Amino acid sequence: MALIKTIYSGVYNLLLGLTVTVKHMGKHAVTLQYPKEKWTMPERSRGCVVLLTDMETGGLRCIACGLCYKTCPNNAIRFSSAKDEAGKRFAEVFQVDNGVCIYCGLCEEVCPVKGKAIKLVPLYEYSVYDKKELVYNKEKLAQIGEPFSASASE
Repeated sequence: MALIKTIYSGVYNLLLGLTVTVKHMGKHAVTLQYPKEKWTMPERSRGCVVLLTDMETGGLRCIACGLCYKTCPNNAIRFSSAKDEAGKRFAEVFQVDNGVCIYCGLCEEVCPVKGKAIKLVPLYEYSVYDKKELVYNKEKLAQIGEPFSASASE
């Protein structure tokens, strides 16, 4: 009796699964074919942290105030400043560990620079083999942020 009940239950569940499959057969696929099709992130989404450059001078907009570093809840930003010959402060070391960053946007909110010097942009591809490669220095952050610098200055 238990054997018949088990067989009946198996056949019933198989037919139930096939019913769902047949019901969705012929409809448009819901998934994206990733390498060929990429998801468009929503307008207010938070992605990669980047540094923006000043289009007039070609240098970073960052004034090395350190507020982003102090505000970061996960200590994902590593920062130190120095002064140049003219006595102007600049970010000597600026690194963001994307493996630790929670993309909260506090660094962007606290930035006092007009037009912002740090921004979260809609990029989400972080495929690396070693998590040490997720630590981006200021040169890489500026390079990634270059296309977004022109739109931020407008």
